[in-house]
Amino acid sequence: MRSVNATKKEIMLVVGEASGDVHGAHLVQALLEREPDLRIYGVAGELLEQTRFEVLFTVAKLTGMGLVELVGNATNLWRAYRLLRRTLRERKPSLLILIDFPDFNLRLAKLAKGLRIPVLYYVSPQIWAWRQSRVRQISRWVDHMAVVFPFEVPFYEKHGVKVTFVGHPLLETVRVTHDRGVVLEKLGLDPAKTTVALLPGSRRKEVSAHLPVMLEAAARLGSERDIQFICIRASTVDAREMDALVRESALRVPVIETDRYNGMNAADLVWTASGTATLETALLLKPMIIVYRLSRLTYLLARRLIKVDHIGMVNLIAGERIVPELVQDDFKPERIVEESRIMLDNQNIRTRIIEKLTKLRERLGSAGAAGRVAEMALAMLS
Repeated sequence: MRSVNATKKEIMLVVGEASGDVHGAHLVQALLEREPDLRIYGVAGELLEQTRFEVLFTVAKLTGMGLVELVGNATNLWRAYRLLRRTLRERKPSLLILIDFPDFNLRLAKLAKGLRIPVLYYVSPQIWAWRQSRVRQISRWVDHMAVVFPFEVPFYEKHGVKVTFVGHPLLETVRVTHDRGVVLEKLGLDPAKTTVALLPGSRRKEVSAHLPVMLEAAARLGSERDIQFICIRASTVDAREMDALVRESALRVPVIETDRYNGMNAADLVWTASGTATLETALLLKPMIIVYRLSRLTYLLARRLIKVDHIGMVNLIAGERIVPELVQDDFKPERIVEESRIMLDNQNIRTRIIEKLTKLRERLGSAGAAGRVAEMALAMLS
């Protein structure tokens, strides 16, 4: 076991959404396996809270969506920033680790740089897709980028940023432990029936924007064929709020809270909000329909800034439209039903999608990202 030195070291870790909570929890476990005496604190979701982590602020109070929507959450964002700013100044951690959530985390990186606290950034913001000017901030304020896609390395090297490809953390977290039939029977569903999984997002406003439309589409599709649905809640979404939305539907749609990957694996088709969930679905080799809706103003702003042809991470990595994307005005019940019919009934299309998802998985490196980042962090502490 590596020893940093005799002086007790502290790390501040900040995540801002459900995927960061997952990656952060595995990173904390990897760090503590190597250095049991480390003290780690910061912003946590449900999974980080289950580790030996000192929670200063919770992810559920931070999550916003889009440029305009973040303004509505400004009070909580400002409260969290002031708390973390004070903590950085008073406790002077030996290292600041930031996971994604760039609009918030880059401010902390700037502050840490002024305090001479080294900064390790794990899971790059998608600056290669939009707002590329942020790379200048990263080059000034971040000491080391740990990226999860191989194509990100040359982008950062070109801008003089120290960068290491660590592999994608989902390769070690996306695991199936129960047979489809066992999962569906436990939910009171029929393993013989076609099953569709609904993943409306990891943020409150995503769920409120996506889930009612998904449920309406489910009702329409359910009226024309023998089919059943499940809904999967992210750890950063309030269970009562999601349950309330589901209860408004005439359909019986069980909500899965703690068995995420087994639930997704039990589905024949997944409807998912754009985000990390699309990669999780891809690693399980499940055909999917990617959806997303923003406020009108945010969408218009994003169209001016985004420099890529796709919004779904699966399609972005592949460089082609492997699976359908229903964004903004295209995201409506009749379009979801239309695409679902094709993906459920056309076996050739399903086979082609699965083949391309298999190739995409091979491009994400090997499992063990958390351990590699932990080693990087300990080297920076030394």
